[in-house]
Amino acid sequence: MRFPVRLGYGALAQLARGAAVVAPNSDSKFLRALRARRGIRDRYRAWGSTERDRARPLLWIHAPSVGEGLQARPVLELTRARRPDAQLAYTHFSPSAIAFARELDVDFRDYLPFDTPGDARVALESLAPTALVFSKLDVWPIITREARTRGVRLGMISATLSRGSSRRSRTASALLRDAYASLEVVGAVDDSDADRLVQLGVRSNAIVITGDTRYDQVWLRAQRVDRASPLLSRLRDPRPTIVAGSTWPADEAALLPAFEALRHGEASPRLIIAPHEPNANHIGPLLEWASNAGLAVARLDDPNAGKADVVVIDRLGILGELYSLADIAFVGGGFHAAGLHSVLEPAAFGIPVLFGPRHENSRDAALLAQRGGGAPVSSAADLSKRLRTWIVDSAARREAGDYARALVRSGLGAAERSFELVNRLLERS
Repeated sequence: MRFPVRLGYGALAQLARGAAVVAPNSDSKFLRALRARRGIRDRYRAWGSTERDRARPLLWIHAPSVGEGLQARPVLELTRARRPDAQLAYTHFSPSAIAFARELDVDFRDYLPFDTPGDARVALESLAPTALVFSKLDVWPIITREARTRGVRLGMISATLSRGSSRRSRTASALLRDAYASLEVVGAVDDSDADRLVQLGVRSNAIVITGDTRYDQVWLRAQRVDRASPLLSRLRDPRPTIVAGSTWPADEAALLPAFEALRHGEASPRLIIAPHEPNANHIGPLLEWASNAGLAVARLDDPNAGKADVVVIDRLGILGELYSLADIAFVGGGFHAAGLHSVLEPAAFGIPVLFGPRHENSRDAALLAQRGGGAPVSSAADLSKRLRTWIVDSAARREAGDYARALVRSGLGAAERSFELVNRLLERS
């Protein structure tokens, strides 16, 4: 089965490479990702010829999107601080990670090339990495094979695999098993993840339980937030505040009527909503809904945004700060097929977290619910009831928030342990 699967995979990768040449301008993430890879070989070659110091080791970390980037960030920061001799490269797959990548203190940042032999060889020859480390789970078979043949050390950090992951299918196993078996060190989030990773092909003697570096990342970010910044000062208001982060229309189909119901009762909260994709097609309906409901609505840059009943966020990259304004958080993705977004970001601020029913692949959501720091909701009525309880009962809200913060604190230290694994790869070479 392996040969037909790999043949089909190679054909698809070459097809995607060709499609990048003709991909039209569009807001579509898929088309944006294709267009961004035009000229990617030249970009890698240019950096390799002018910036790569081949007398120095280079750590290359790949994280497909922002969530995995948050796991990679503390390891990159520790490497920068403790291994000033090393150069750092960071690649991503999704267009949503562009702004995040710009914030990182790395020497090279770009999209991961298409997983073809030609692109993989150009990337590896240009970056000349000492170690290539994948964040969470995302291995690419061809670039992994090419890296191994060049003696590049291979690893993975914050590795986690849900029970229902598609990577456990026969097709995925045929395609990826050799790549997982090539990893020299793997930092797994917990013991159950370690067992499932072995089923994927990871060698059991390569696995160390390190925890999830996102706990360190979200904790540090929460501590660093400047609550007196112009942005937060302008939005601050004494009313109970619900911050809804990374929402999709499916989430908003429950959230918006739930919020309207609250406004008709004794509670008078306000809503700050940050759509996952803050484009015109997503923001327009939110503004229209608020206006039709008779609510005062504003965009982020409106000077009177702090007084509005609903603030629609039309900018990426500030959600982690906005959670500091919240009394309650609602995290999107739980009513959407793409999956639940990070519940740890709001939990780090000590606020209770609500999320939709499709959270079976989120270990953090399950832990929050088990420990009383959050809860799943199944409908608009269920969401409205839970919001009302925590808005009216401040003691219960604070208790749930304390449980949420305690969960994040319990996971600290994973970044240090993960850095030790990565540094082992750099030293071993």
